[in-house]
Amino acid sequence: MASIRITQKIAIDENKLDEHFFHASGPGGQHVNKTTTAVHLRFDAANSAALPDNVRQRLFELAGSQMTDEGVLVINAQRHRSQHRNRREARARLVSLIREAAQKPKLRHKTRPPRAARERRLKEKRHRSEKKRLRTPPRKW
Repeated sequence: MASIRITQKIAIDENKLDEHFFHASGPGGQHVNKTTTAVHLRFDAANSAALPDNVRQRLFELAGSQMTDEGVLVINAQRHRSQHRNRREARARLVSLIREAAQKPKLRHKTRPPRAARERRLKEKRHRSEKKRLRTPPRKW
């Protein structure tokens, strides 16, 4: 039973991946019309026991339109002329996406702009206001 190692704690069983091969689009001449080189990789992230809940949640956010409403991650790979290379690329993209989701985001600490920056901004606003005021024609008495 082979598994794909994502991190030290996360490994996905290859049997949980559903791969479908189809004709790729784009250039390639008759070769592209005869062979099924493109890969349609599906991974049921919503029901996977290999993913912790926090990683699954971040994966849903990162995947965006690649994630279906049922929680299935869909990756298409058709860049290469060989089925083997497209399959390898699809799996690499899956691994990198899950690795990115496994990293905890840094917490942002609220900061305030320094006093000098606030004063500089207000000075620039006064300068711009004065410049625009001087553009108006003089009033007639």
